[in-house]
Amino acid sequence: MPFLSYISIPPQADGYLKNIPSLSKGLQLKLKTNVTFFVGENGSGKSTLLEGIAEQCGFSLRGGNRNHNLNTGWRFEGYETPLAAEMQLGWTPKRITDGFFMRAESFFNFASYIDELAQDDNRILKAYGGRSLHQQSHGESFLSLFSNQFENGVYILDEPEAALSPARILAFMAVISELEKGGRAQFIIATHSPMLICYPGATIYQFDESGVHETTYRETEHFTLTKSFLDNPELFIRHLMAE
Repeated sequence: MPFLSYISIPPQADGYLKNIPSLSKGLQLKLKTNVTFFVGENGSGKSTLLEGIAEQCGFSLRGGNRNHNLNTGWRFEGYETPLAAEMQLGWTPKRITDGFFMRAESFFNFASYIDELAQDDNRILKAYGGRSLHQQSHGESFLSLFSNQFENGVYILDEPEAALSPARILAFMAVISELEKGGRAQFIIATHSPMLICYPGATIYQFDESGVHETTYRETEHFTLTKSFLDNPELFIRHLMAE
């Protein structure tokens, strides 16, 4: 049973959500499994919804947990999402405050923040494999975060595959499996990865012009287009070059 079980947003007659078709009519979304994927084109509302959930949970919107106070101060004062005030979350059995919000494009800033904290107390690096995240490759630092920092709670991840090779995506899926099958963690992930969405037993929600609706990985464009290309890359390349 997932900790966060329900997300509710009222219809938006005005405001910035009116320009996001998937969310403008409101949202009543049930989270049925410990791993939920949001898929859709860029600008479809996936990240917007993740930010609202993260702020409601009290996580830093620049990446981190409740103890990484990046929303106020540390160069990001005033960074927040107006969606959080409109959103209602349903918890089973009670509100969870442990977890993490990670966005791939701001991971560098998060790593710098951890380095600043480590200047006063080097022991903080033990939670990230024992050395600065900047001293590791991008893929290594991501997996170091996943493997050492993730324990219990709700983990909200925005395109975590951005820094991961296919082999490291598989390693990440193993981390997810270890945590969620023990009932210790829930993952809500926005992704474009055709590999990641194949995670067994996950719920997948498609964001598009008609709203937000449940789908399967074989029905997503991420999977079908990637499979078609890999089955016959020469055909796709000839077509693209001809155009």
